Amino acid sequence: MKPSRIAVLVMLLLLLLLSPGFLRRTWAWSGAFWQARYDEVLLACGHDGSLAFLYGISAVGYFTYWAVGGLYTLADLGLRPHLLRQYKTQAGTNEPVSGRALIKCLAVVNVNQLVLGLPFVEACRRILLMRGADFSPRLPPFFLVLQHLSVFTIIEEVLFYYFHRLCHHRLLYKHIHKLHHEWQSPIAVTAAYAHPVEHLFVNMIPIMVGPILLGSHPATIWLWVFLATVNVLVHHSGYHLPFLPSPQFHDYHHLKFTGCYGVLGVLDRLHGTDQQFLSTLNHQKDHVYFSLQSPMPAAARS
Repeated sequence: MKPSRIAVLVMLLLLLLLSPGFLRRTWAWSGAFWQARYDEVLLACGHDGSLAFLYGISAVGYFTYWAVGGLYTLADLGLRPHLLRQYKTQAGTNEPVSGRALIKCLAVVNVNQLVLGLPFVEACRRILLMRGADFSPRLPPFFLVLQHLSVFTIIEEVLFYYFHRLCHHRLLYKHIHKLHHEWQSPIAVTAAYAHPVEHLFVNMIPIMVGPILLGSHPATIWLWVFLATVNVLVHHSGYHLPFLPSPQFHDYHHLKFTGCYGVLGVLDRLHGTDQQFLSTLNHQKDHVYFSLQSPMPAAARS
């Protein structure tokens, strides 16, 4: 079926908005505004860039997780099922989500984020100080931010893939990773539902190694944490929504428990751990949809 005219217009608009020239000009136009906001943050932190990193990354990570995850959870609780049900990747599951399972998830995730996450961020702050990171009061140039984000993405893919695959080893799975796989059909807020050891090595360390190695500016790290948080929530959401990244790859991992260990799928292709996924209908739907039409088969939604 050919995409609608609206879908074509949306695609063209997205291409315009994501073009380097447009982004560079937007960055320049909004530079004064964002610099003023960062100056306010620095003032509140006593002009200490390392404290701006500490408070900023904690706030960005926590509130992004629960704001975006909360919207998905409203759908999971059945408040607006008729709007989103057509986009569910595993039809008939979590409709509505179990209240008891959700409460357990909320408790585990908050322990990971607050009890484990806050000391981890403080440790990262100290390492960045020793490393001599960029804590200057000026925001970094646009293309430097893009370069750093690109490096972060590569490093995260490598570390996440191998740590995650290691968690599926028979000696570790039962004691560590099995907790995360209690949700065979995941929902967004289960992204950080994990054993503390897994949360440290699979969820947090891959995110922060890049910024530490490059000594990145706090604002760059805030942006990275925001993007990474939204991405992991979408991948666990259980909804293949229009114009958003496809969750099919990781959703299949939760469904079958093996394969599809990475984020981008590059190392899965290299190691052949995506072969089973490639032979399924899920793989054919594993891309961004620029149409409001559901990618799910009508039979699965009935």
